[in-house]
Amino acid sequence: GRLPGPSGASVQPWRRVTSAICGWIAAIFLVAIMMLTVSDVVMRSFFNLPIRGIYELVELLLAWTFFMALPAVYLRDDHILVNVIDEYAPNAVPWLNRFADLLAVLVLGLIVWQGFIAARDSYEFHDVTSDLAMPQTLHWAALLIGVTATCIAALMVAVFGDRKK
Repeated sequence: GRLPGPSGASVQPWRRVTSAICGWIAAIFLVAIMMLTVSDVVMRSFFNLPIRGIYELVELLLAWTFFMALPAVYLRDDHILVNVIDEYAPNAVPWLNRFADLLAVLVLGLIVWQGFIAARDSYEFHDVTSDLAMPQTLHWAALLIGVTATCIAALMVAVFGDRKK
């Protein structure tokens, strides 16, 4: 069965649940960014004690926020869309959507492959951030997990073809 989605269209339950989980994870990282930023401003203003490494922490949390939100956006079919062909060839739209999903799988797969190579190099060379000496692999993990999940989401959408429009 299908449940109504946010736009009133039907969306498969697995997509709603998975996108909600990814969205909540991204939201948690975003809240952490906001809390750290406010804390840093307060500590800096009132006590002249900035949080050491705040830039690196926010950078890492921002990577996790973005890459955890990416699969949710794909599963909700909420990407930026320009309707150029829809008006002139409405019958071609489902095929073009399927083609776009398959192209996304290819491109995301390439990003995962190249990201893995870069992450492996970062791990082997013990790359760390300059201030807190956090392993750079934490940043790469965000990319690899988020883009892999988005690649799987794109493949599932391409195979099952459950789009809002």
